[in-house]
Amino acid sequence: MNYLVAVLPDRIQAEAAYTALEKEVPTDQIDILGQGYKSADEYGLINPEQQARKGINRLALWLIPFGYIAGYAFNVLTNIQLFPIGNLGNHIFGGILGALSGALGAYFVGGGVGLTVGSGDALPYRNRLDAGKYLIIVKGTEELITKATRILRSFEPENLQGYAGTA
Repeated sequence: MNYLVAVLPDRIQAEAAYTALEKEVPTDQIDILGQGYKSADEYGLINPEQQARKGINRLALWLIPFGYIAGYAFNVLTNIQLFPIGNLGNHIFGGILGALSGALGAYFVGGGVGLTVGSGDALPYRNRLDAGKYLIIVKGTEELITKATRILRSFEPENLQGYAGTA
């Protein structure tokens, strides 16, 4: 399935473009996103915050246990007395500090990567919707996308981007 995304500055242009597309493209393959129409969540644009949470959880799954083991081993090797609770207590506390370090690493690295990389082009499109712009999305065959591109170019969109996706 191929997609074409056009960013239009206001509702009037978005509706005019939709009307022009209706004449040559089946309406079930055209969507308008913006105020009064579908939202980014309703359409299914990736939410970067959800991607960040997934990244945090994925990294935490192995960083926290690894951090615990590394903290425990470090305390065993250095024999640092953090508190007067005996060797075993200090080793366990060292492991807990290592696990907390692993959780912190998962939060910053997993969350940061999820926010910046995991969203692809969805974040700029969400930002444009938040700024009051409208998106027209056409999905279909390559021929249909070519026809829709020709029609949408006449409305001078701020951005016109095509995507080749999987069905």
